[in-house]
Amino acid sequence: MAAAQDSLYLGFDFSTQQLKVVAIDGDLNVVHQNHVLFDSELPEFRTQGGVQLHADRLTVTSPVLMWVKALDLLLDKMRRAEFDFSRVRALSGSGQQHGSVYWRRGASETLNQLDPDQSLYQQLQGSFSVLDSPVWMDSSSSQQCQDLQAAAGGALRLAEITGSRAYERFTGNQIAKLRQNRLEEFQDTERISLVSSFAASLFLGGYAAIDYSDGSGMNLLDIRSRTWSEICLEATAPHLDRLLGAPLPPTSVLGPVSSYFVRRCGFSESCRVVAFTGDNPASLAGMRLQQGDIAVSSHPHTLFKSVLKLLTCFILSFKNGSLTRERVRNECTGGSWEVFSAALRETPLGNNGNIGFYFDTMEITPPAVGVHRFDSDDTEVSSVSPQVEVRALVEGQFLSRRLHAERLGYSIIPGTRVLATGGASSNKEILQVLSDVFNAPVYTIDLSNSTCLGSAYRALHGNTLTVLPLILLILQQYCSSASVLIISPDYCDLKKGKKENLVKEVKEKRWNKEKKRAPEADP
Repeated sequence: MAAAQDSLYLGFDFSTQQLKVVAIDGDLNVVHQNHVLFDSELPEFRTQGGVQLHADRLTVTSPVLMWVKALDLLLDKMRRAEFDFSRVRALSGSGQQHGSVYWRRGASETLNQLDPDQSLYQQLQGSFSVLDSPVWMDSSSSQQCQDLQAAAGGALRLAEITGSRAYERFTGNQIAKLRQNRLEEFQDTERISLVSSFAASLFLGGYAAIDYSDGSGMNLLDIRSRTWSEICLEATAPHLDRLLGAPLPPTSVLGPVSSYFVRRCGFSESCRVVAFTGDNPASLAGMRLQQGDIAVSSHPHTLFKSVLKLLTCFILSFKNGSLTRERVRNECTGGSWEVFSAALRETPLGNNGNIGFYFDTMEITPPAVGVHRFDSDDTEVSSVSPQVEVRALVEGQFLSRRLHAERLGYSIIPGTRVLATGGASSNKEILQVLSDVFNAPVYTIDLSNSTCLGSAYRALHGNTLTVLPLILLILQQYCSSASVLIISPDYCDLKKGKKENLVKEVKEKRWNKEKKRAPEADP
C-alpha cells in the first residue's frame, strides 16, 4: 500500500464558474483540493457566473485567457500549499461541454516552446484567434441549427447520425456561426478545441485530441463510426476535419506532461496526460451509479440515468439551474441561504397550487425564456410572496427534470436512488424537495467535486491501463464512505398515496403549461 499512497493522480475541472483540482493517491483517498473562482479572483475579466452575457441576451461567452490565467493561479496556490508535483503519475480533467477555443496560426509552436520562467498567461496572449469563447449557455445559432438539420435530411436524421437534433449550444453550430459572421478570425484559426481538449493541450504542450465522449456533443461526430460525419462537416465549414483533428477514445494516454510543467512546477518527466473529457461524463465517472439510479448535478442542472452499457448514457441538460437559484435567493431572501432554506421548510409540498417557470436565459429543455408565475387558480400573476417564490422555483426545477426524463422512458423503480452533486448537494432543504419530487431517497457523495474526482479516477485508470482493479477499488469506496444517505421522501405530513397523487397533479399542471410556453419542445 505504501507505493500506492506515494503515487498521486490529478483531476482538473474547467467549469463555468471556477477551475478546480483534486488529487488522489493510489488507494483513491483524496489528499488535496483547490480552486480558483473566476468572478472574485479574476475580476479584471468582468464575468458574472464565469460568463459574459451579450447585448442580444442570446450570445454567451467566456474569455479564453481567463481560463489560462486561472490555471497559472491554481498551480501557484498548489505550490504555496507545498503540493509535491513530483509524485504525480498521471493527470486528466474535464471542461464545460460544448464550449470551443480557437487557436491562432502559430500557436502550436508557442505551446511547444514555453519558457518556464514566465506564466502561461504572459506567453499565450497572442495565441487565440477568438478571445471570447462561445460556451454552453449560448443560444445565438438558431439559423445554423436549421441549416445543419436541412443538410442532414431533417432533425431525426441528424439525431440518428450524431445522437442529437441540432442545438444552439452544440459546437458545430457555433463554428458555422463564427465562419459566417467573423470570417477573418476563422481564417486565422489553425486548430479548434473543445474546452476539455484546450485544457489538455496546455498540459501536453501541443494540440490534444478531442475524445469521443465530449465530441458527441458537437453535432459533428458520427456516434456509430466514432469519426467526424462528412455530411455534418461539409454543412459546417470547408476542411473542418483538419481544424478538429481525429477524435480518440476517452481512455487514451496523449503523452507525457510538457517540459514546461516539469521545470516550472516540478512534475516528473514520466507523468502522463490522459485525454480530458466533458464535465458530465467526468462527473458520471465520479458518482459511481448503479442500475436504476439517477444523478442530478446542480450546476449546470444535469440529469443522468444509469444504464448497463459502458459506452452510452442518457443525459438531460438544463441551463437555468444554480445561477437562477442564486438570483432568486438574492431577490427574495437578501442573499441568505439560511433564509432560503427556511422558506422551503415553511411551505408545503405542492406550494398550495402555486407554480412557476424561471428561465432567465433561453432554456434547453424546453426551449423557452422568461419568468411566469401561476396561482392555485391557474391564473398568471406578476408576483408572489418571497416564500412561495422560493418553493415555486425549486419545486418547478425538479418537476421539470422528472417530467422530461419520464418522456424519454425513465421510470422510478423499487430501489431507485437519486445521487446529488454540485453546490446544492450540501443544502438539505433543496434535497428534500428533490427527494419528494422523485419519490426516492437522495444520496450525496462525500465530495461535491465529483467532476474532479471522476477525472482523477480516469487519470489513475489511464496510467495503470487495468480496468478491473480500478472498478473494485471504486466499488469499495462506494460501499464504505463515498455515498451517504442524507434525505428520504417526506411522508411525515402526507400519506404515501395522497403524496403521489399530489405530485402527479402538479406534474400534469406543469407539463400542460410547458406545452403552452414551448409547443415545439423536443426533449
